[in-house]
Amino acid sequence: MTALAITTVSLRRMVRDRTSMFFVVLLPVLVILVIGVTVGGRSGVRVAVVDLDRSAVASGLVHDLDTSRGITLVHLPDIDAARTAVRRGQQDVAVVVPAHYGARLLAGLPATLTTIDTSAAGNRQAADTAVGAVVGHHAAQFQAAAFATAHSGRDVGSALALARRLQTGVPTVAVRTDVVNGASDILPAGFGYSAPTMLVLFVFVNALAGGAAMIQTRGLKLYDRIMAAPVRPLDVVLGEGCAYLLLALLQSALIVGVGVGFFGVSWGNPWAAGALVAVWALVGMGAGMLSGTLFRTPEQASAIGPALGIGLGMLGGCMWPLAIVSPAMRTIGHVAPQAWAVDAWTIVISRGGDVASIALELGVLAAFAIVLVGLASFRFHRSLTG
Repeated sequence: MTALAITTVSLRRMVRDRTSMFFVVLLPVLVILVIGVTVGGRSGVRVAVVDLDRSAVASGLVHDLDTSRGITLVHLPDIDAARTAVRRGQQDVAVVVPAHYGARLLAGLPATLTTIDTSAAGNRQAADTAVGAVVGHHAAQFQAAAFATAHSGRDVGSALALARRLQTGVPTVAVRTDVVNGASDILPAGFGYSAPTMLVLFVFVNALAGGAAMIQTRGLKLYDRIMAAPVRPLDVVLGEGCAYLLLALLQSALIVGVGVGFFGVSWGNPWAAGALVAVWALVGMGAGMLSGTLFRTPEQASAIGPALGIGLGMLGGCMWPLAIVSPAMRTIGHVAPQAWAVDAWTIVISRGGDVASIALELGVLAAFAIVLVGLASFRFHRSLTG
C-alpha cells in the first residue's frame, strides 16, 4: 500500500508539471506529424504535363495520363514552369506535348514527346515507367490506325476511331511479380515510420528528463521524511519505479492511439506490439530512475538527459534507417537499445512478425532493462539507506 501511495504522489507531481506534459503529450504528436508528412510515401507518381498542341489528339493523351492508375497529374503553362517544378522536387517528371503533335500523327508522320526529369528525383524510375506505359498505349492506337489505313484505304481519323474501339476488347496479358526475399529492412514511409520511431525516441528521452522529479524530491528532503516513517526503502524504490513505468506506458499508449486514430498507422501483430511496448517501457523506467540518481541538479537532468537520449536515438535509427548506413555504423548503432527496438518494430510492422519473430530483440531489450533498473534501484536504495 505504501509503494502504491508513493506511485500516486509521484505521478501526480509529474502530471502537474506543464512543461513536462508538453514534452510527453504534445511534442511527440507534432514531431510524428512533421516527420510523417516529410518522409510520407506516395502510392503514385507526380507527373506534370505541358500541352503546347491543344489538339484533340493531345487532349486524348493528357486524358490517358490523367486517368492512369498511379499517376497524379498537374497542368503547367510552359516548359520553364515544368523545369522549375521538377528541379524543386514538386513533380517527379514532366511531359511536354509539342506543337503540331496531333497534326503530325494524323498525317502519318512520327512525333516526339519530351520528358523532363532529374537524376535527383527519388521516384524517377517509377514515373518514367508509368508515363512510358501510357504513351505506349497511346502510340499503339496510331500504329493500328496506320496499318488499317495502308491496307483498307480508310482515312486516318476513321481508322483511329476503329482502333480505339477494338483496343478496348482486345485481351490483355497481366504480369504478376513474385519478389524473392522481399522482407523490408525499413519501416514504411510516412507515419508508419515516424510513429514507432518517435515512440522509441520520446519514451526514452522523457524518462531521462523525468529524473529531475526524483532530484527535486531529494532536494526537498521528502525522502528523508518518508524514511523517518515506518517505510521500507524497497517500498520507496518500487513506488518511484512504478511511477516511471506507468508514465512510459501512458505515453506509449498515447502515441499508439494517435497513430491509429489520426494517422492510420498499422502497428502489426497486437501481441508482438504489446510485448514490445511493455519491454521498452521497462527500459524507459530504468533510464529515468538512473537519471534521477546520477545527476546532481534538476537542470542537469533536464538538459543533459534529453541530449543524451536524442544522441542515442540518432545512433539507434530513430532519425534515419540503419539499413542505409555503413555496416560498421550499423554495428555501432546496436550499442544503443533504440536500435534493437527499431529493429523489432520493423519486423512487426514491415514484415508482419509475431512475438516469436522478435524474440531476440525482446531478449536484448529485456537485458538492457534489467541492467538499467537494477543499477538504478541499487543506487536509489543506497541513497535512501545512506
